[in-house]
Amino acid sequence: MLADLIIRSDGIIDCRDNSPLMVTDGYIAIAGDRIIELGKGDVSSQICGSRTEIIDARGKVVIPGLIDAHTHLVHGGSREKELALKLNGMSYLEILKQGGGILDTVAKTRQASHEELKKQAQKSLDQMLIHGTTTIEAKSGYGLDLDTEIKCLQVARELNDEHPIDIIPTYLGAHAIPKEFSANPQGYIRMMIEEVMPYVIGHRLAEFMDVFCEEGVFSPEDARELMEAGRDMGFKLKIHADEIVSLKGAELAAEMQAISADHLLAASADGLNAMCQAGVTAVLLPGTSFYLMLGRYADARKMIAKGLRVALASDYNPGTCPTENLQAIMTLACFGMQLSPEEILKGMTINAAYAVDRAAEIGSIEAGKKADLVILNAPNWDYVIYHFGINHVDKVIKSGRLVVEDGRLV
Repeated sequence: MLADLIIRSDGIIDCRDNSPLMVTDGYIAIAGDRIIELGKGDVSSQICGSRTEIIDARGKVVIPGLIDAHTHLVHGGSREKELALKLNGMSYLEILKQGGGILDTVAKTRQASHEELKKQAQKSLDQMLIHGTTTIEAKSGYGLDLDTEIKCLQVARELNDEHPIDIIPTYLGAHAIPKEFSANPQGYIRMMIEEVMPYVIGHRLAEFMDVFCEEGVFSPEDARELMEAGRDMGFKLKIHADEIVSLKGAELAAEMQAISADHLLAASADGLNAMCQAGVTAVLLPGTSFYLMLGRYADARKMIAKGLRVALASDYNPGTCPTENLQAIMTLACFGMQLSPEEILKGMTINAAYAVDRAAEIGSIEAGKKADLVILNAPNWDYVIYHFGINHVDKVIKSGRLVVEDGRLV
């Protein structure tokens, strides 16, 4: 098979499962939207034809496209007015109790039109792409009613069809208790199970479902009820677990065979052991710890020592981590969690692919996988982490097509 595109580089990092492998004096051959060969030395004449385009990326680093395994892409408005409250010491849960936080965004999202939500989300996707992200998981959860949750998931589906970034949708109706159900939280749970979730799965608007299991939000018992119902309907499972208070969310993730458990700052040793045995991926969100000024991060070093697969994600959202830039999250993972550059790269490529159940398709540079690649203006991978605060992206290839060049959308 002749290649449509060949990338030459002396710094290809393939990010296969066992450990990232650096290929010097190498090349990546692409046909259509797939990688057909990762080779070393001279390009074989059997794959290089007269119409084959060649990108010379020698002196630059080539990595798999970054995967953001936890975002809240579609929402209305922003919450910069809460910054002063945070600086004055008000906690995330205190802001929520006063009707701010998620509930403030819910009001703005309900008011926003389909087109307004789509325009705002598309702007965020463009920022993600120019910073090297090629696949994201996108949660709903700022509607908290049937119509708005559907509206947000429909926006995500349309953008998946129209934008280069692949969007993997998650239903997160269990993000907070809406004001109209404040005196009847069980009624809201029944409404989700009986009305919203059947519609979402029946119309294929979401592949995953998620629950925010946290003190003052959804209890472990609530989360189990929702997850059992979702699993029976055909949803794959995720859970916001043990972010602020230890509620044995990690144990519940293992019990329910969730694909991932996210946050995990307060996860118990028993819970992490259970996750490891069950093969649940830990998705850690250092940007949220930083932005909430918690003074602590999830213990990634302990998780890796236990053998847990650790992914890293942005948690992009309007209130607790408003950034679309995974390169910024790399800095926080390094200096907040003491993760090595290699561990960070795996956390945003192959491990993140497991967190969205796509490890057979993306996350590493291997023959047969999608040709999602990022070329970085850096002499080596460590330099990307070392030289922080800038965008290192030179080019992005998505599904075999050049979509970013010189750090700009093509």
